[in-house]
Amino acid sequence: MLDLTRPEIAFMNGVLREAAALARAIQAASAAHSLTKGDYSPVTVADFAVQAVAAHRLRATFPATVLVAEERAARLREAEQADMLEVIAAFVARVIPGATGAAVCDWIDEGAGEPGDDFWTLDPIDGTKGYRRGGQYAIALARIQNGRVVCGGLACPVLAENGDTETMGDGMVLLAARGQGAWQAPLSNPDTAFTPLAVSACTEPSRARIMRSYESGHTNVEALEALAVSLGIPKDQCVLMDSQAKYACMAAGGAELLFRLLSPAQPDYRECIWDQAAGSIVVEEAGGRVTDLRGAPLDFSQGLRLAANIGVFASNGRLHEAGLAALAALG
Repeated sequence: MLDLTRPEIAFMNGVLREAAALARAIQAASAAHSLTKGDYSPVTVADFAVQAVAAHRLRATFPATVLVAEERAARLREAEQADMLEVIAAFVARVIPGATGAAVCDWIDEGAGEPGDDFWTLDPIDGTKGYRRGGQYAIALARIQNGRVVCGGLACPVLAENGDTETMGDGMVLLAARGQGAWQAPLSNPDTAFTPLAVSACTEPSRARIMRSYESGHTNVEALEALAVSLGIPKDQCVLMDSQAKYACMAAGGAELLFRLLSPAQPDYRECIWDQAAGSIVVEEAGGRVTDLRGAPLDFSQGLRLAANIGVFASNGRLHEAGLAALAALG
């Protein structure tokens, strides 16, 4: 049973709910301001606002902690971004009264900590493109000790209950702690009890539902299609979804296989830790398995990226060996 009074779990539950509400408010207000980072990915008002709030809350709750998060405030400190910073600060002030632009930048840069033996990692808006177009996205938070995720949570503001991949919903919060299982509750009612998550019991590869990102640049589509053929999976059992919401759906039994293959355009790419930490423990504690494409456990002791791992493969556990065999045959 998940101990909701445990400080780390209580913190995740509270900050994920607060962050989800903030992201929704920004989306509803159509705060369309955006920047482009050096890698040309979009950064929204919500990315910065959520990171500022989560970092501030983390520092207040665990003063000595280290946070490793995705965003940096350097661009926001530039004079030409003053209008955007004002918008961000106004949203942050809704939950942290008196927040200023300077304070918001400082809070965002709390996320520039160095990974060590014990730290937290945050993706403030995982699936930014999904968020911008009204699709699935997630706020992802996890604690890592000695290279292993010990607890993690996801807020998925438009996920349907029980991970239904066919519909949009009112949102779910998912929490997991090593050895305590994975649990879910609706975002809409903080008083609703958490219920346990369990992966699908499917054991036949041909009946598996395989997930991938909408963004083709995030994987090798041709190889993924070849994998599906080798496993006997029809095209109509391929589920397109943004962000670590895919992990949430798998943990709830809504899909069985998730391959994060290397894109031909980025053969040396290694996953960022904040893109995998929270989702991986949610799946594992729900009874699934998460490894790299060679079957090695994910190693979060290598810095900002999973430098020792190649790609990611998540499954309901029962089909993991079949998936690894299909990967090996693909070469």
